[in-house]
Amino acid sequence: MTAAPRPLHTARVTVLHTTVTDPLALPLLDELTHEYSTRYERPVDLSLEYPPEEFAPPRGAFLLLLEDGEPVAGGAYRRYDAGTAELKRIWTHSAHRRRGLARRVLEALEADAGARGYRRVYLTTGPRQPEARGLYLAAGYRPLFDLSAAPETIGPLPFDKHLENPRP
Repeated sequence: MTAAPRPLHTARVTVLHTTVTDPLALPLLDELTHEYSTRYERPVDLSLEYPPEEFAPPRGAFLLLLEDGEPVAGGAYRRYDAGTAELKRIWTHSAHRRRGLARRVLEALEADAGARGYRRVYLTTGPRQPEARGLYLAAGYRPLFDLSAAPETIGPLPFDKHLENPRP
């Protein structure tokens, strides 16, 4: 028998702006690496994809959602082009899923990117991540691919969203 998802207690959940190298991020990034390696049946090393400074201000950000001081979800963005932030590494710890945390990460990343002057966000998700695809569609992201096509025939699934109130 699996435990029911714990309810989200918003007063206990805080956003921490930090770095990819913060030890608090390690459990989430390790689990994400394992998930990608398992779903895509190949080794993945997130530390080799992008230098950590790409996710640092002023061009990017890395944040964690903490519940009672423990990391439960996180995500990042980096500069894609002058007006666009690219969202990356959005992840909810497996013990804390189905509580709206990924949506909160998206909202925090969008708000931060807008405050830094980005007018648009862009992201890709893998074809074997239907949960992510559903999240982005539900959060108002526009698919930049044919939704009727089999995801495995497309490769990475691109999405974008225009931010409503970016800072000028």
